[in-house]
Formats: sequence, C-alpha cells, structure tokens
Amino acid sequence: MDTLKVSILTIFILFFSCNENKPSIEKQWYKGNLHTHSYWSDGDEFPEVIMDWYKSNGYQFVALTDHNILAEGEKWKTISKDSIYQNAFKNYLKTYGSDWVTYKVDSLNRTQVKLKTYEEYRPKFEENGKFLIIQSEEITDAYNGKPIHINATNVKRKIDPQGGNSVLEVMQNNLDEFAKHKKEFGTPIIAHINHPNFGYAIGLEDMIALKNEQFFEVYNGHPAVNNSGNDEYIATELMWDYINIAYLENNKPIMYGLATDDSHHYHRKGSKWSNAGRGWIMVQADTLSAKSLISAMETGQFYASTGVTLNDLTFENNTLSVAVKTDENTTYKIDFIGCKKGQGEPEVFASFGSDKASFELSNDMLYVRCKITSSKLHQNPIEDLLFEKAWTQPYIFTE
Repeated sequence: MDTLKVSILTIFILFFSCNENKPSIEKQWYKGNLHTHSYWSDGDEFPEVIMDWYKSNGYQFVALTDHNILAEGEKWKTISKDSIYQNAFKNYLKTYGSDWVTYKVDSLNRTQVKLKTYEEYRPKFEENGKFLIIQSEEITDAYNGKPIHINATNVKRKIDPQGGNSVLEVMQNNLDEFAKHKKEFGTPIIAHINHPNFGYAIGLEDMIALKNEQFFEVYNGHPAVNNSGNDEYIATELMWDYINIAYLENNKPIMYGLATDDSHHYHRKGSKWSNAGRGWIMVQADTLSAKSLISAMETGQFYASTGVTLNDLTFENNTLSVAVKTDENTTYKIDFIGCKKGQGEPEVFASFGSDKASFELSNDMLYVRCKITSSKLHQNPIEDLLFEKAWTQPYIFTE
C-alpha cells in the first residue's frame, strides 16, 4: 500500500512538473486590418455593416480609423439619393431593425440616420478570443496641400492634428502628441505612417529623419496612393529598404511594414474603388487583446499580406525560415532581401521557387526580410500589384 501511495504521488508530481515547463498560453496568429473608414467620416457604410463584413470574412481584429474623429457623441448621416445607398439603408434597417436604427425623414424628403457610437456597436460584435474592435483614429493633417495622415491605434480620446512648418515637422509633431497620449493614459498605443506616396507627400528623407516611429504602410489598398511609385518617386517597398538601411546604420530601431485596406467603398467594387479585403496583417500574440497585439507588433511578431498565408515563420539562430500555406495549382517565389553593411543599397540575397525556404543571416549584413509572391492573381487588385504577396518584417543578426 505504501509503495502504491508513493507511485501515485510520484506520477502526480511529474505530471504537474511537466505542465509547469510548458508555456501557459500558446501564441496564435490573428488576422486584422488597422485602416478602415465608415460614415463617421468619408466611408460609405455604417460601422455595424463594416464590422459584420470583417468578422464574417475571417478577421479577428479591426480598427475603425475615421478622419480626425472618434465614433462618439451624436452624429447624423444624410443618406444619398443614389439608389445604391437608398437600398443599402433599407437592408441596414431590415437587418438591425427599428429598435436599433434611429432615423428620420426631413422636410426635403431626405433620410437621416443617427450613427451608432463605438460603445454602442462594439458589444454587438466583439467576442472574447474571437473578434476585437480597437478604437482608433486617422489623424489627417497637411503641409502646403500635401496630405499627411497618421493612424493612431488604441486611442482613449480624440487626438487633434498638430500642424507644422514642413512635412517632417507635421509628422513629428503628431508623433510627439501620440507619445503624450500614451504617457497620459498609460496604455499601449501605436502610430503608423499612412500611404507615404499619396500625393507623393512624404519623401524618403522625411521618413529617415523621423524620431520614435517604427511603423508605416508598405502596402495600402486605396487605388490613389501610388504604392508602386513612378519614374520620379520610388515604390513604398523600396522606400522601406532605404529607411531601414539608414535607421540601422544610425542605431535606430527597425521600421516595420504593414498592409492595410484603407477601405472607404463598400457598394462598388473594382480597381477604382477603395474596397475591403485587399491587405492585412497577421500578428502572433498570446491573446486577442489590444495590449497583446500591440506588444507583439512592437517586437516585429507580425507579417503583412495581400493574400499569401504562412504556415510557419521563424527566426532562430540567425536563420529566417518561412513556409507557405499552399493553394492548389499555385506556385510561389520566395525572395530574401536585405543589405550588406556599408553597401547602402538593398539586394536580393537569395531567391527560391518553392513554398518553403530558409536563409541564414551573417554578421556582415544589416538585415534580411522575406517577400513571398504567389502566382495566384489578387481577387481585387490595384495599380500593377496583380499577384498575392506577403512580407515578413526585417530581422537583424544577433550574436
């Protein structure tokens, strides 16, 4: 009997000892979009319809980022006479019901609808561990007619545009204001530079001169933002490389790249319209919370995509490895891109026609990142960006 008791006790101890050595929470990949617009500014749909679309299409988190406004207080939207929007309102009313929808018809026979606030629509869609809505804002500023837009994710109050006497000063003033906001509320918050080639407003020199910024859009799904550049201006992806070459040579943190929708149009679809579903990020975090997602992003634990999904992404012992979740009858090209110390120019270190590949970073290299290009056409492309892609973050050599 004593021997039996000892055996049981030993098994009990071993069981709990083994469990103690396991991570308490295994990290998961969460899909999200951090740039979205609604009727609260210049989008053409109600927040509820937008949230329902993202949730129904496999996203786990979304940030509604209307221009210089939060979804709070009272705001009424006059519905356009266009039959598309009239029918959309009828569908909205039918879906959510008269108990939810507050509207009136004015003396000019115009339908006006009271928009639901963030605090009102949020509980309707959020589910613990399944779907999260992050209160955010697109701070919309300018200098000499040049549009300068910066998204603030997980804000606690509205942030006003700060202005300035140059493009760089406008950006820096707004970033400094974000830092004050973060300190004031003691909450995780990130700011990212939006579509630098929109109006070709933000040049490479401006991006390089920034202080305390680590995020920008390497891809934006709006058809007017010039991701690909032109004969005079470089593409945002190439800009990304030059930014990181300058940053790392000057001991600044890495600049991380996001893909976003910047969605405005939910009723007309095509290359002329800013639609949902074009670009997103996949974040590897322990929980689906703003704090966890932002913490993961701040350490580069995410990748950007316009359609390619990764089964595996690791950086261990200075080796970057990726494995693609494959689609039938689809091929993939995996490029490892970076820069050698002192060279000042990005280059393709290695290229593979495969769905998985690895590359070992050496100490004579500033960084390496990976771009995966699929042979599958994007379902709703813009510019000349016809094929689905994914971009990892840049990684640096560690001793």
